[in-house]
Amino acid sequence: MFKAVARLVAAVKHDRRGNVAIMAAIAMPVLVGSLGLSAEAASWYNGRRAMQNAADSAAIAAATNGKAETYAAEARAVAAQYGYVSGLDGVMVTASNTAACPGGGNGCYNVTISRAQRLLLAQAIGFGGDTTLGGQPAKLISASALAIQANAPREYCVLALAGSGAQQGIRANGVLKADLTGCSVMSNTDAVCNGHDLDADYGAAHGINNGCGNSRASKVDVVADPYADLKSNIPADPCSFYHQAPKKKNDPLLPSTNRFHGLESRTSINICGDAELSGPVTISGGGTVLIIRNGSLDLKGYTLSTADGSALTIVFSGADNSRDHRPIGNGMFDIEAPRTGPWKGVAMYQDPRLTGGVDVSEAGNAPAWNITGLVYMPRASVTFSGTVNKASNGASCFGMVVDNLRINGTAEIFAHGECPRAGLTLPYSLVPSRGQLVS
Repeated sequence: MFKAVARLVAAVKHDRRGNVAIMAAIAMPVLVGSLGLSAEAASWYNGRRAMQNAADSAAIAAATNGKAETYAAEARAVAAQYGYVSGLDGVMVTASNTAACPGGGNGCYNVTISRAQRLLLAQAIGFGGDTTLGGQPAKLISASALAIQANAPREYCVLALAGSGAQQGIRANGVLKADLTGCSVMSNTDAVCNGHDLDADYGAAHGINNGCGNSRASKVDVVADPYADLKSNIPADPCSFYHQAPKKKNDPLLPSTNRFHGLESRTSINICGDAELSGPVTISGGGTVLIIRNGSLDLKGYTLSTADGSALTIVFSGADNSRDHRPIGNGMFDIEAPRTGPWKGVAMYQDPRLTGGVDVSEAGNAPAWNITGLVYMPRASVTFSGTVNKASNGASCFGMVVDNLRINGTAEIFAHGECPRAGLTLPYSLVPSRGQLVS
């Protein structure tokens, strides 16, 4: 028996069967914990990615909203659409509109979404998390996004500079048939439209906008005069005498130098005093500049037009503010502004140094306006009561800059949308637009 027991002990001593099971049993808690931690870490990573998408969208929404009273609610509402409802299941959504921006300043919008997630198998290796949820260990998952409210240009086909101090840069009363569709209007003081919004796409005012435009804004920044410096394109005055159109029966007629008709191909025409048409006139030239000094332009019922491929800029200048410096009489402008050169995009230009004789009482009506380009009358009180259409041979583009504008009757602007093609950069201001992520 002693020998048998000795043999059994020797056999057990050299038998390694079952060692792996013992080692596996010892290592099992560590193995399970590691696998659990890996699985939970993957879950945290995927959850954070989804949370980051929600934070990005919420920050953009907050910046786009831009209102101190509602931007935070906007952020929470967008986060909720992604399933992150603040205050529910350990979710917190916080928003700020005073975050530091990468480019400087503290006007950025920050949104942070956080959520506590209970630990499962990771506790097996002693990982206790960094927070609690319902009294149990949990891991805090969070994502943050930073956005800024971007600015975008808004173009205006009508700009009232109101440099004279006119309280209402734009005024309209009972203009039920006015149609400025496709056009936005801007006043550097107040804008008042009673009874009708003009059907303008957008109405803005540095002061108060009362009823102008389908969409409206008040207290926007002043739009500076973008065309005043073009006066440097006006050459020195060569005139020694300024002819005046007859006012009484026995007054002399204008000389032939101040009257023209037929085909006109000169690139530069200087008129000293009043000018008038004695028949229809067609401009044939790439970029004719007609400069009228200390005088008006009377179409006398005729049409002043530009041929296909031709262009015209009419400039009113001078120093005698007791005289007219404007278009008068019946007839029609059917003109296209040049698309290139120093006067590109400008069809009619009143020298901003003029202070008298600049007001226009029947814009678009007497004479009629078929104009592609800009009409610039920065010191004029203009009454707009007719129709503006594009030139027969021009693109669909029209802009008007005045001191102040009264809109009457059936004022309509049909020429718009093709100003880049016409060479005209319309007046514009930068307005708040969609939010953009910056971090």
